[in-house]
Amino acid sequence: MLSTKIKETTKVGHQETEKKVVLRIKGISNDADYVELLKCFYAYFHAVEKAIAPYIEKVLPDYRERRNSSYIKADIEALGGTTDELPVAIAPEVNDAVQAMGALYVLEGSIMGGPYIVQMLQKKGIEKGFSFFSGYGAESGQKWGSFTAVLNALPENELDKVKAIDTANETFRRFGNVFDGADLPASSMLG
Repeated sequence: MLSTKIKETTKVGHQETEKKVVLRIKGISNDADYVELLKCFYAYFHAVEKAIAPYIEKVLPDYRERRNSSYIKADIEALGGTTDELPVAIAPEVNDAVQAMGALYVLEGSIMGGPYIVQMLQKKGIEKGFSFFSGYGAESGQKWGSFTAVLNALPENELDKVKAIDTANETFRRFGNVFDGADLPASSMLG
């Protein structure tokens, strides 16, 4: 199954990105710090959502009902922040539904770690701004199952599988880059 293959082949990228997120969470001491973490998530998730938009609803009928970056924006605003100044976030290249589902694998999969992030934040005294990390609540497992069913049925050939896997890997890498500014455009590095 493609979802299993993506999980296996993105393991290193997933772990590297997770380490960066956990390190950021460990540095949080107030709502303003949490807003900065959320800005990283918002910038990247919003960029990926724009990249997959032309393709995703054709293959994932319940896409509009799924958690998205608007939840992150609401959390930022609930904590007194804004989305005016965001870190640089560059989505992977997405040219078809297979690549869109590969990218969305990373975003949807992040739901499973959300409850752990909420627990870590609550231990740091953060009391609100959890609508995004709460995912689908009790329905998270069911939503993940319906997503992976579509993902697994989508590829028509081996090339499709490779494209989905490559896009998922690129999605993890670029998400990790948001936390350390590695995806700065060349023009910002001049002068």
